[in-house]
Amino acid sequence: MSAFSVIRMNALVLAVISITMVIPLTVACILGETGMILPFAVTMGVGILVGLIFLLVGRNSKFSLSSRSSFVAVALCWVTASLIGAVPLYFSGAFPTVPDAIFESVSGFTTTGSTVLGELESLPRSLNLWRCQMHWLGGMGIVALTVALLPLFGVGGFQLIKAETTGPEKGKITPTITMTAKILWFIYFGFTVLQTLLLMLAGMDFIDALMHTFSTLGTGGFSCKNASVGGYNSVAVDWICIVFMALSGVNFSLYYYLFMRRAKEVASNSEFKAYIWILVISILGITFNILPKYGNFFQSLRYAAFQAVSIISTTGFANANYCDWPAFSQMIIFALMLIGACSGSTAGGVKIIRWLILGKQMNVEMNRMIHPHGVFTIRINGRAARSDLVNSVGSFLFAYFALIGITAIVASFNNVDPFTALTTGMTLVGNIGPGFNMISPVDNFSFFGGLSKLWFCFAMIAGRLELYTMIIYFSPAFWKGKR
Repeated sequence: MSAFSVIRMNALVLAVISITMVIPLTVACILGETGMILPFAVTMGVGILVGLIFLLVGRNSKFSLSSRSSFVAVALCWVTASLIGAVPLYFSGAFPTVPDAIFESVSGFTTTGSTVLGELESLPRSLNLWRCQMHWLGGMGIVALTVALLPLFGVGGFQLIKAETTGPEKGKITPTITMTAKILWFIYFGFTVLQTLLLMLAGMDFIDALMHTFSTLGTGGFSCKNASVGGYNSVAVDWICIVFMALSGVNFSLYYYLFMRRAKEVASNSEFKAYIWILVISILGITFNILPKYGNFFQSLRYAAFQAVSIISTTGFANANYCDWPAFSQMIIFALMLIGACSGSTAGGVKIIRWLILGKQMNVEMNRMIHPHGVFTIRINGRAARSDLVNSVGSFLFAYFALIGITAIVASFNNVDPFTALTTGMTLVGNIGPGFNMISPVDNFSFFGGLSKLWFCFAMIAGRLELYTMIIYFSPAFWKGKR
């Protein structure tokens, strides 16, 4: 029963992802991009057919997923989505090899934004739209989308969402997980409509506005411009993206609390307050540091705000090449890569809440040195945190940096310098997009070998699912006992 539920879950995700291909397919038909019609149409048709078959075959059976099978289901769903997303990419002819297409698809769904393409503006617009749309689908979670659309999962739905959600503490904001998923996707969709309209008012056409909205809210970073958002050279576009990148880095549950007039939940949120302070300090520090380079405060502020928000939210958009900035600004950017945004957002990275927990624990240890017999407790959001939280965060960080190290070693086999290798690991595991040196905002990942790219795909999915959902299979304990 559990194995069938896993297969059925994957088939339904396959169908949901395939249905969304109607958007780029429609664009291809309207614009007369005949070379893209068949790849999208055939992929869409096969995916929907497979999903319908399993929906009908299992219509009289309930989903039965244990904790272990939930991990398997979510991991396979992300692999399935990435593979089906790669099909139209490969048959478009824009990607010379299968690993290139799979890398681009995984980078899309995991909202990493690293690309193997150097020339974007000559691609069919429907293809660029699909690249950006994958960000939007993966940002809030493809399993969360399926649970929201198909309330078939019962109690098992919560296990699925937990395996996909970011952050050390996971819960429901409403009594049912299906309703929680629907509310979060409703907020997400509302932001999508609003940003698209604003970008159109700023001068973009509808398709370009939709593409960059998908990439912004999914905190992905794919663009249809070779120079990313900087290709528009628009102050209005930059600031619209800055605002929505920053909003996407916030825990989406806080927007629900605002809507329900529970402002105290937002005001007392420790992670949100730290997020604001980190942004303010980083932006001001970079602004004054690059002021001599640009000679204008407001232009420096614009570039500083854009790149700081882009990196901390792990979006990866660029309106300037930060590798040309002074060392101080580059170090701030490097630090923001390590920090990440808020848990429960569409952003990747370690997440601020984990660093906050470790910082509070450090303060506790210092207080214990001063007052050996004192009793101290970590408080998060004004409440005492659970006792095992520090251990959980420590274990996560060990696994996170271990995976970065392994990925950096894999990157080094491609004759790159050590700093490029290190930031390759950081940007892939953290789902950030650009790095430094050979993978700067003006470069791409095309020079890496096929086998390296396949490992990079694993690293990106593991980073998006916060590691354990992907690395748990290497534990002998996982394979023992009942599933």
